[in-house]
Amino acid sequence: MPQESEATTANTEVRGPAVHDLVISRAHVFDGRRALAGLYDIAVDGGEIAGVSARPLRGRRQVDADGGWVVPGLIDTHIHFYDVRAVSGPESLRAFEQSELPGKLGLFLDHGITTIKSVGDPTDGILRTRAALAAGTLRGPRLLATGCGITGRDGHPAATVFGGNPWARARFTGEVESVQQMRDLVHHLADREVDAVKLLSEGACAHSGGPAYLWRNPAFPDGIALERLPLELLRAGVEAGHERGLRVTVHTTQQAAAREAIEAGADGLEHGVTVEPLTDHALIDLMLDHGVTYTPTLWIDDARPDARGNLRKAAEAGVHIALGSDTFSGRGRYGANTLEEAELMVAAGMTPAQVLAAGTSGAARQCARPDLGAVAPGKRADLLVLNADPTADITGLRDLRMVVLDGEPVVDRR
Repeated sequence: MPQESEATTANTEVRGPAVHDLVISRAHVFDGRRALAGLYDIAVDGGEIAGVSARPLRGRRQVDADGGWVVPGLIDTHIHFYDVRAVSGPESLRAFEQSELPGKLGLFLDHGITTIKSVGDPTDGILRTRAALAAGTLRGPRLLATGCGITGRDGHPAATVFGGNPWARARFTGEVESVQQMRDLVHHLADREVDAVKLLSEGACAHSGGPAYLWRNPAFPDGIALERLPLELLRAGVEAGHERGLRVTVHTTQQAAAREAIEAGADGLEHGVTVEPLTDHALIDLMLDHGVTYTPTLWIDDARPDARGNLRKAAEAGVHIALGSDTFSGRGRYGANTLEEAELMVAAGMTPAQVLAAGTSGAARQCARPDLGAVAPGKRADLLVLNADPTADITGLRDLRMVVLDGEPVVDRR
């Protein structure tokens, strides 16, 4: 693992007053890309990192890391927050928001996840939750959201996950069947100030417009006939998102769909290639040429025999990787699932440092948030204080001492 020398980091600029709001002292630092040599003090003023210094700094609040580790707060770029099974009407939606939502949000912080990106929740509900978090009336991580996921008429997840739940289907998903409908929906979401756009190009046929195919997973063993999102709609969705300055990611599972998404201009692949081996070296070159981000979601896709190997090939080639778990209600535990994703990525062949980068600076890149995912002056003060070295063993993320969100300690286990 490359390390930056102490000589190049000891004199890192320290911004602001001589006495800072918060100083975390005597810490090893993973800065979002690499581990720094030696011990550092990290100064925080307001919600911003003011300095990273090899020299002692003074703070009104002082936290002694005692030789532990400071890393950026983790970012999970692929979650589904609202319970797709429980929400089936206005009353059940309110019940979820009142009784379950606050606790689920808190679980992310309790596991060191300071930012989450929702990629397919009811638009009104998730934006309402985002606003409450931003206002401080809910305790939880920073929330980024796409609003509903956009799919073709009778596509995934409208006809699969929500096939028996028409009320939720109309809110968790946006079904389109023309270029104009696609453009109108993307612009509507942009008007609602979503943070990104997610399109779904689920498919196992050889090409767009091919014959219907059977969509199968353990929850739907008999299969559901679907058609993939037509290429002209895919391209229209990407173009409309880019017109509004939004990154657009596309749900794919096979090589043909991944290639179509990239050629249409997609910024990232959600899931990537999971249902078959990644054998198309030109596809990997395409990812590299276009700077596409690959989000492997092993927490949900690890049962697929090729998922780990495909991630390893992409990572070894230098493709941008972002951590995203595909967490949803009903399995595992929010927050813990994200840590499991990190461990599965290491099991797939990535180094702990590569996975840490995928969950911090790489995830920040995927979310178009350059203010996140780094321990450096001027970045948001989202920080984890750990007792163990996560660059040696990724399970060190579980040995959590403190979580700082926007400069404020929100979890303290000292």
